[in-house]
Amino acid sequence: MRQLFVTPLYEAQLAIDEAALAHSIRTLAEDDLAGQRWAKEHGYKGYTSYASLNDLPRRDPFFADLARLLTRHAASFAKDLGWTVRPRLDSLWVNLLTTGGHHSAHIHPHSILSGTLYVEVPAGAGAIRFEDPRLGLMMAAPTRRPDSPEPLQPFVTVQPQVGQLLLWESWLRHEVLPGTARAERLSVSFNFR
Repeated sequence: MRQLFVTPLYEAQLAIDEAALAHSIRTLAEDDLAGQRWAKEHGYKGYTSYASLNDLPRRDPFFADLARLLTRHAASFAKDLGWTVRPRLDSLWVNLLTTGGHHSAHIHPHSILSGTLYVEVPAGAGAIRFEDPRLGLMMAAPTRRPDSPEPLQPFVTVQPQVGQLLLWESWLRHEVLPGTARAERLSVSFNFR
């Protein structure tokens, strides 16, 4: 059997200063009134700088260093994908999810690569789940056995780990499942154009 139309997921384990990055995220969450307001208006359990701050690498040297590191990984992934372009960081934001927090299924339009770096992942934190992009076209497809190989599954769930970097093509639909953790789940998400 040949595998066609593979959907790659780039994974790397980064050596990050978790405490410093967590401090930066929590400081943003406390100071960013526009982000707090957006989270409240949209029922977001926690905080995100997604709709409020678009200059984190200029605000905090830690994010500037992180942006350079992410760009190197994005370039490596683009090479693995056979692309002839070099991705450029377009946006970078932080996420602080509280108990039950989640992100509904979505894609990242106007980007070519998207990803997340996990900073704090308490036990019971929500996993990220990726959806087979062909799912909507499988009109009469029978249900797959639970023990089917991962490439045949309609959904693949990844339980994040501290320091884990995930990169995917921005058209890949994904969601963060609700978590049961009592502690905050911290991450940094980003898009490349």
